[in-house]
Amino acid sequence: MRFQNRSQAGRELAGRLTVLREQGGLPDPVVLALPRGGVTVAAEIARALGAPLDVLLVRKIGAPHHEEFGIGAIAGDDPPLYDAYSLERLGLSEKRLAPTVARERTELHRRERRYREGRPPPGLTGRTVIVVDDGLATGSTARAALRHVRRQAPARLVLAVPVGAPESLDALRHEADDIVCLYAPPSFSSVGQWYDEFGQLTDDDVIDALRRN
Repeated sequence: MRFQNRSQAGRELAGRLTVLREQGGLPDPVVLALPRGGVTVAAEIARALGAPLDVLLVRKIGAPHHEEFGIGAIAGDDPPLYDAYSLERLGLSEKRLAPTVARERTELHRRERRYREGRPPPGLTGRTVIVVDDGLATGSTARAALRHVRRQAPARLVLAVPVGAPESLDALRHEADDIVCLYAPPSFSSVGQWYDEFGQLTDDDVIDALRRN
């Protein structure tokens, strides 16, 4: 299975979630996108469910000199969530990573201010919260996002992604009440390999999507 782009993936994922809603499994839903890539997918889901759309800001903590390799993540003002195995293997400490965390948190707050444009975050207590991204690779940012939401006492917490690495999906089973994933290929190297079009989204793309929903 491949997806043409994030919009098409979002429509297919929305179809699966619509069935769950019709079965009574998604009462009072709110859709939270992980920007930037998850916003286009989440917009299709929010539209199909008639649910509000907002963003959940999470930042990956990358390894020194290899920032694309995620060794942890932060969500909001929560403490950093690290992968202990990666820290040990790379000989890293939380103290050494403190400047990286501070830089990522500054960027997180900058994006949050720009994307929300003065709007407060939605209340999540007692609601069905659907956390959406365009795919699941290591799962570090999704885990931070799910734990951040869980602290706000939702009635039900759902992770929805078009495609994900099987081992990462399994590792997150205890973090969400339900995981909806359309495709979990046994050979998985990156999210982008399962999309024909996987261009980088901009801040303006995110803001436009939020304004239209």
